[in-house]
Amino acid sequence: MYEYVMKLSDSQILEKIKHNEATGYKQLFDHYYMPLSIYALKYCDSFELAEDIVQDFFVKLWDEKLYQKLDGTIGPYLFKAIKNNTLKRVKKNAQYKFEDLENKINELIVDTIDIDSIEQEKVKLYREIETLPLKSKEVFKAIVLENLKYKEVAELLNISVNTVKTHYSRALKQLRNSLNVVIILLLV
Repeated sequence: MYEYVMKLSDSQILEKIKHNEATGYKQLFDHYYMPLSIYALKYCDSFELAEDIVQDFFVKLWDEKLYQKLDGTIGPYLFKAIKNNTLKRVKKNAQYKFEDLENKINELIVDTIDIDSIEQEKVKLYREIETLPLKSKEVFKAIVLENLKYKEVAELLNISVNTVKTHYSRALKQLRNSLNVVIILLLV
């Protein structure tokens, strides 16, 4: 009529597992699967993910014979392992989501940039640079195109740093219509 099921202790289950008794592993799984899945849910947002993590851990426990390192109580070890595995998986998934988002942003940037129009703007910018007064043109080219510092430009042109700043400022004002292209040039 009624089947009496004796609940085994962790140490008894562990002994069965260590002696390769399949019933011990089944009892361990039956006893801890649901509590571990619910515990994993505390650290992730999906019960399916929580169950996957617990199942993966049980497979690892068996395949790598992690149970051989245990003696006595199994519960604390299992709960700690599930917590760590869940946090690792959540972190890994979040990393992929961030990378996906970053890839989408990069695709949007690439899709919205028209290379031909940039080239046209670049040609226009170079023409405008050539119309700058001589010293302003030299300063602008040295700073933007050659990536020199104010002090380096001052030494190169034999003028003061303040004069370099003045010429650079004047050049930027004159080229303000082409500043978007200047920014793109600086990024490339």
